[in-house]
Amino acid sequence: MRIVFIGTVALSKKALEKLIDMQVKVVGVCTKEKSSFNSDFVDLTPTCHENDIPYIFVEDINAQETIAWIKARTPDIIFCFGWSSLLKKELLHLAPLGVVGFHPAKLPQNRGRHPLIWALALGLKESASTFFFMREGVDDGDVLSQKDFVISDEDDAQSLYTKVTNLAMRQIEEFVPALQSGTYQRVAQKHNEANVWRKRGKRDGTIDFRMASRAIYNLVRALSKPYVGAHFVYKEKEIVVYKAQIIKNNTPNIESGKVLESTHEYIVVKTYDGAIKLFDYECIELPKVGEYL
Repeated sequence: MRIVFIGTVALSKKALEKLIDMQVKVVGVCTKEKSSFNSDFVDLTPTCHENDIPYIFVEDINAQETIAWIKARTPDIIFCFGWSSLLKKELLHLAPLGVVGFHPAKLPQNRGRHPLIWALALGLKESASTFFFMREGVDDGDVLSQKDFVISDEDDAQSLYTKVTNLAMRQIEEFVPALQSGTYQRVAQKHNEANVWRKRGKRDGTIDFRMASRAIYNLVRALSKPYVGAHFVYKEKEIVVYKAQIIKNNTPNIESGKVLESTHEYIVVKTYDGAIKLFDYECIELPKVGEYL
């Protein structure tokens, strides 16, 4: 089975290495030279050089020169793991077995953008790692492999990314032999049960201390490294925060947003229903106790 591989993030690199370890024939790689969009961007070219795999840097995956390059590799199937733009009809139908994509959500639920970030920000307790046959719609193709995973209260973006990556590698070990032998199964999605998550904007990362402590905690862990971090504004400057802890504070006459403690290690701020301790932050000037955020 001849595979053309499309990807440009940390999970892409792990998946490519897994295929190489499995001695699967990867006949070409489409990737990016750099990315200002993907916080988890990884250069795949060293892996290609080490294993004599031809590669091409791509801006528009649907461009005719890209399609011609892929077609020249005569793939039986295309794997697209970690790519931020949709594939169009010509590319989707180029290989006999089609294109397999990856989405870390329990499809048909939670199609769309930033599935791990939204899962943490919304406080979901579980989700799934899903490989599916791509169509022209958003994450709506037949499922090839889906495995559930638990989201703990202690998970942040990095730990969840690692958890999903490890699970996805185990799935690849299972479904690639099934694709090679023709024993794989396709399970149609129930489209009436689907929802689509929107693209996250900068506003979505703003901490409003009128929010409940749990909501702030979820927001901070959702945007923790390798992502951009949540932030609040102090004296017209953004302070980026990567870690938080919920603190009990039942004092009824303290307003939301009041700074209760402030050190170089942490800041404690009153929230709607308690308090939040913020640490691992980037700021030049610390808020003072008694000030409001």
